[in-house]
Amino acid sequence: MTGTTEALDGSAAADVARDVTRPFYIYAVLSNSMFQRGVFVIFLYQQGFSAAQVALLQTLLFLVSGLAELPTGIIADRIGRRASIVIGQVLVAGCLLGQVATSDYWLFLALFIGQGVGMACVSGSDTALLYDLLVRRGATSGYVRIRSRFTMLGTVTSGAAIILGGQLQRFSWGIVYTASASCLVVAVLVLLARVPEIRGVDAVDEQDGAGKEHGDTTAWRAMLRVATPALVTLVVVSALMHATLTPYIIFTQKTLSDQGASTALVSVVISAGFFIGGLTPLLSDRADRRIGYRIIAPLSLLALAVALGLTGLGRVWVTIAAFLLLVGIPEITAVLVDNVFNEAVPSRHRAGLLSMIAFVESVLIGIGYLVLGALMGGLGSSVGMAVYAAVPLLACLLWLPVLIRGTRVTTGSEQAADPKES
Repeated sequence: MTGTTEALDGSAAADVARDVTRPFYIYAVLSNSMFQRGVFVIFLYQQGFSAAQVALLQTLLFLVSGLAELPTGIIADRIGRRASIVIGQVLVAGCLLGQVATSDYWLFLALFIGQGVGMACVSGSDTALLYDLLVRRGATSGYVRIRSRFTMLGTVTSGAAIILGGQLQRFSWGIVYTASASCLVVAVLVLLARVPEIRGVDAVDEQDGAGKEHGDTTAWRAMLRVATPALVTLVVVSALMHATLTPYIIFTQKTLSDQGASTALVSVVISAGFFIGGLTPLLSDRADRRIGYRIIAPLSLLALAVALGLTGLGRVWVTIAAFLLLVGIPEITAVLVDNVFNEAVPSRHRAGLLSMIAFVESVLIGIGYLVLGALMGGLGSSVGMAVYAAVPLLACLLWLPVLIRGTRVTTGSEQAADPKES
């Protein structure tokens, strides 16, 4: 087995990467064809739910997804990453069909809980499966490029699905939700037909003998071994970046509306933001080679702070320009940081450890929604956005000591090469 992990060169590595990634690219398109994503809030209001009830559903979704990250990640390492994805996507599809079939709020609460668990089953397992397949074939050198394309396809598809979902809604909400659920089922069939299963015990680290030297029996022990100060700092900084970007994208809809933009213009701007956020990750490979994650991370945080600050001016075209020009930069960082996380954790517990990282992100994103919502409610949407710029600036301060000292997040292969390095 270890022979299959030797690095490949030239066209051989490219051929291997294509064989591994082609079904993942198809899966990315299908799994992100969520036509209800851009209009589900309207659907909930039309069901007769109040603003408080809708907010509770969304908060519950993030809370459950975050809490379920840890157990589902560990389960994925034991039963298989592909199996976890299949269970998660089928569960989400079932919950979507249930939502369009009922108008009872208590059933909606149960369905959103189930959807959150399904999202957690997928989170961490998809990238762990992709990375370990590349490890098995000796083609991890192309992971940043592959991951950027995977992200691009998913995000661009999401943007297109938002536009199409709005058109499908004219005919029936049932069409919108059934189409989304059907795409998830087809995505599952693609994985089952084209992608082999990998469990934690089947996975092979890139460095020879790593599994023997560090035979951690649980994900918790593995976490304690790899949790260097630099890695922990990167996890927190990355989570704060996502806790800024995600609420910023969602609440920009309300901010633009409050600044005088029409509903049609808001939908165009948000859709354009999705397309830009999908295309910019294609620059990740070049950014990784020329700049590196240590520099691009604070640049992304500063870009978010500038965008939030400009939004505070209260001028609709300034807000639109800041949103479209700066929203894509953090997507580059997300790809590079994802690569660092995959390199830093052992294959045996990769899904579980990535889920732990996703748990931190989910918690901070949920808190971010509450904080930004409160700021916008108390200070107004524009000023609230500007004040929230303190969050990415705080993340910059946390990353500054790592940047000044030149500390790098030590990967598993580096630890194997130099046991004294910490």
